[in-house]
Amino acid sequence: MAGAATLPGHLHPVLRRLYAARGVGDADELDLDLRRLLPVSTLDGIEAAAGVVCDHLRRGSRLLVVGDFDADGATSTALVLRQLQRLGHANAAFRVPDRLRHGYGLTPELVADFGEERPDLLITVDNGVAAHAGIGAARSLGIPVLVTDHHLPGAGLPAAAAIVNPNLPGAGFGSHALAGVGVAFYLMAAVTRALENERGVRLPPVADLLDLVALGTIADLVPLDRNNRILVREGLRRIRAGRACPGLLALAGVAGIGMADISTRTLGFQIAPRLNAAGRIDDMAVGIRCLLVDDTQAAAALAAELDTINRERRELEARMQQEASAAVRKLHLQEGALPAGLALYDAGWHPGIVGLIATRVRERVHRPVVAFAPAADGELRGSARSVDGLHIRDALEAIAVREPDLIGRFGGHAMAAGLSLRRDRLARFATAFAAEIGGLLAPERMRGVIETDGALEPAEMSLETALAIESGGPWGQGFPEPLFDNEFEVLEARVVGERHLKLLLRAAPATRPIEAIAFGQAERSRRPQPGARIVLCYRLQASRWGGNARAELSSEYLEVLD
Repeated sequence: MAGAATLPGHLHPVLRRLYAARGVGDADELDLDLRRLLPVSTLDGIEAAAGVVCDHLRRGSRLLVVGDFDADGATSTALVLRQLQRLGHANAAFRVPDRLRHGYGLTPELVADFGEERPDLLITVDNGVAAHAGIGAARSLGIPVLVTDHHLPGAGLPAAAAIVNPNLPGAGFGSHALAGVGVAFYLMAAVTRALENERGVRLPPVADLLDLVALGTIADLVPLDRNNRILVREGLRRIRAGRACPGLLALAGVAGIGMADISTRTLGFQIAPRLNAAGRIDDMAVGIRCLLVDDTQAAAALAAELDTINRERRELEARMQQEASAAVRKLHLQEGALPAGLALYDAGWHPGIVGLIATRVRERVHRPVVAFAPAADGELRGSARSVDGLHIRDALEAIAVREPDLIGRFGGHAMAAGLSLRRDRLARFATAFAAEIGGLLAPERMRGVIETDGALEPAEMSLETALAIESGGPWGQGFPEPLFDNEFEVLEARVVGERHLKLLLRAAPATRPIEAIAFGQAERSRRPQPGARIVLCYRLQASRWGGNARAELSSEYLEVLD
């Protein structure tokens, strides 16, 4: 672990400790100015890709951006189209595959649907590196394809006009953690620079669109290495200043988030789910239009539509979660112990929600989970979620190599992946998946240990500390938001919002009480009562509810001791 000796002397002591625990030991690592971003020219393949785009812009070609049906794909699509328009090119449109009819990404089925609207150039965002068949179908029609992606490639690369992906074999770019929207940002930065050199004029900088980069990066749970932290920090600054696109501001509005409360947490847990909901159970085109529209009233209407879709998504997810919990209990009773890796399926499950189900079950059972839903022609579509330290796409590839006829298609990255297989091969897959994970994951790693940053002293549970932590971010995947644990005496406990517990706690005798909120804990079988002692794992945050900022603890885990 790096020491903290060279960190700035003015740092808050708690922040100094947090940085040291995350391996940050040098002041230079805290410099997140946009000028510190890894140079655009160092991303492998970027110059060739920019050349392809610029050539088509000179010709006035019809460009078609093929996105994905998640928030990373939506923000990537919106960023490319917005920057093309800002560069003066209006002949561009987008398509998002239908999850059931087309499958994931650029597929032959999607290409066949282009019909008369045949583009001159296809640009994939957040997909394409494994789209051999789709790119082949496009090439047979004389349509070149430019791939921008961040997912891991398979054994070979597709026959694209150019590929930009920091995770290609042998890639020398300084960060493998870019989200799809980050790759799209780099492409449009290179295109903008090339056109500036060609035209001899300043053009609108793509940095104006970093609000979209921040949202897509946080939503996709890619690691926040220094490069991504720079992108996210600058994006957050734009959003907080009210300089985000109208659709993003409208999504914050329907979520009830004030600009001062915009953070990686509110992006990830309140704004991104509303955008993702469209791609899960409806049509992500609604979400992309929300991010593209410039009229505030139209943005508000689209954000309200997304909010309604998200409520429907929550209801559907709640039912599927109950069914998944019952399936896990049944499996536990039948087997006597849970397999190291779980494969779950229900004929009534929605393919757009299974990723959420896999995530929720993984959080409970502390092991990798794949949740499947029915697709067309006897196929199942699955979403896999992993645990820290186990690369789920590599695990699927090992199974595919060992049993080549088992998995149809698969792709993804370390923590999440998607796959398809025939319904009659599900039992075989479940056995193979459990065996593969069992060989990779030690039993002690399936016990659900909560890692924290230790205890705070009562005097450190202050608004000053909360604001220091807030300003010390951005926090997220790979650079975790601080989590502390302490024992407390309960002074007051009441239910708010029907499902949540509002607590007034004291960390030590004769110290100032502090408020805490335990979301979703009102129905727990053993509710803390005044006078009880509890262990709380919590995040210290600055609550601005009611207009006055104050320190508050947000509970991640609560245990009643007496």
